[in-house]
Amino acid sequence: MKLLTFAAGLAAGYVLGSRAGREAYEQIVAQVRQARGNPTVVQAQEKAKDALGTGVDAVNAKLHAAASDEPTAPRATKATPARPRHANTTAADLPADGLA
Repeated sequence: MKLLTFAAGLAAGYVLGSRAGREAYEQIVAQVRQARGNPTVVQAQEKAKDALGTGVDAVNAKLHAAASDEPTAPRATKATPARPRHANTTAADLPADGLA
């Protein structure tokens, strides 16, 4: 999808910035019309639309499942360290369990 957007932007930039004038514009428009009518392009567009629809359905199903399974209690957060670590902290300064 990003490549298609980039290509469209590139073509539009060329057309708008072209010094070749109307002839270059007409040539590009003719090529775009020919490509849009190509059966391979039409088939690729249909596949992309189907894949996008399937992806959206899958995401919606996962979101609904996650929303219904969500616990009511808030999640526990990681405790803040008792003291800040400094660049000069050595292994001897740390407690035996390794947590600072």
